[in-house]
Amino acid sequence: MEGVYAIINHDLMLDGNGRRYELSVRDLPEGDRPREKLVESGPGGLSIHELLTVVLMTGTKSEEVLAMSRRILREYGECSILSATNATKMAEELQIPIGKAAQIIACGELGRRFFRGSRDGAAVIRTARDVFEYATDMRNLPKEHLRGLYLNTHYQIIHDETISIGTVDANMVHPREVFRPAFAVSAAGIVLVHNHPSGIVEASAQDKLVTKQIAEAGRLLGIDLVDHVIVSRDAFRSVMPEVE
Repeated sequence: MEGVYAIINHDLMLDGNGRRYELSVRDLPEGDRPREKLVESGPGGLSIHELLTVVLMTGTKSEEVLAMSRRILREYGECSILSATNATKMAEELQIPIGKAAQIIACGELGRRFFRGSRDGAAVIRTARDVFEYATDMRNLPKEHLRGLYLNTHYQIIHDETISIGTVDANMVHPREVFRPAFAVSAAGIVLVHNHPSGIVEASAQDKLVTKQIAEAGRLLGIDLVDHVIVSRDAFRSVMPEVE
């Protein structure tokens, strides 16, 4: 392809004939390609998007790796993508090959294992505001995500997992999906957090019902539901006072 090329956004280029096509790694100057940047300067100078591009290595026939990594982060969120543990679920939700999902899961697990060896730096959650400040990556997600923050007896986060994507529905959010990770990491308590893309943080009837069901199950299992917080771009609200 000949002519002058111009990048018109993060994923598209414009050629000399005014035609758009998907930006690929080879379209970038060699010094701007994620893998080459990492080799030359180390990982500190790479964005999350570039690091994920290095992990994925290649895209698919229908989606270039730069576009794929950007879409994954946009739809799943930075914290959620690295805290996920179910490759099959991730592959289905993001419509990516199972091998790509497995690569992401493996990187997240490596980080968690190293993190467990140095837990003094773990985030502490005591208030709804703590949740809001921790879950910054959820505030602008285009879909509702329900996440579980699993705490030890000192209210430190020892595990963070996306439980579901889509409208929080009591018929779909089963207590076993919430408490299975709690048993796996010996959590003493759980904080649920989900986002409202609409920006309205008032709890719906389903939000309250889910909270009530999880709290009741937690009392039977001996694991406290510490809080359930709804977040938006600029606001947050605890559901717990409305169901207690």
